[in-house]
Amino acid sequence: MYLISWNVNGLRAVLKRDGLAFVHTERPDILCLQEIKLQDGQIDPILPEYPHQHWNYARRKGYSGTAVFSKVEPEGIRYGLGDPSLDGEGRVISLEYPAFFLVNVYTPNAQRELARLEHRTRWDAAFLRHLRELETVKPVVFCGDLNVAHQEIDLARPADNRSNPGFTDQERAGFSRLLAVGFIDTFRELHAEGGHYTWWSYMFRAREKNIGWRIDYFGISEALRPLLEDAVILDGVRGSDHCPVGLRLAAQ
Repeated sequence: MYLISWNVNGLRAVLKRDGLAFVHTERPDILCLQEIKLQDGQIDPILPEYPHQHWNYARRKGYSGTAVFSKVEPEGIRYGLGDPSLDGEGRVISLEYPAFFLVNVYTPNAQRELARLEHRTRWDAAFLRHLRELETVKPVVFCGDLNVAHQEIDLARPADNRSNPGFTDQERAGFSRLLAVGFIDTFRELHAEGGHYTWWSYMFRAREKNIGWRIDYFGISEALRPLLEDAVILDGVRGSDHCPVGLRLAAQ
């Protein structure tokens, strides 16, 4: 099974640039999008080859939101984390498939001057509880923009970004807790070297210079490790300040 995740930073803008053309080449079984920034009815139907489409819109217009496009019908769907204080921004879709749960997530940003760090810390704890709850039933695959560079190797200029949003001790510790309970960062599991990023600022030609951050992930339960075939970063795909990431799992 091949899965792709992408923070599109506005799906309508991506569609205007034909930014989903790569999907027809890559042909994933499941496509997860984050930061779609739209409401129901604001775009015409897309990607008809994916008959099972699930959307979680933010209450605030033009903000956040997630979507999943699947060729396989899920056995069940859940939106959010079950906490009204965290679930108004359309940030989580969880789908049950025969072999695993798939969780598509767009993690809140701590924002400038860390104005939302407390909210982010509560989110990380709730998200971990959600994954562990699902894992009592069957293994979990989670993917999306987690808005954190976990290690210094995951961003080009760690010394310059200490304590900045996405590289605070609190956010990094939140990701470490995912790994501590047995989840695997699939890309880092297979690629030990640095220089691989998934987000670049629009400023200062950062993408051309590859001055970026790796903040988009596929994580899997330890039970799925024998099925892990590949984890990729599709950094040639343009249209957003993020690029897609992919995961290949062997059939059981």
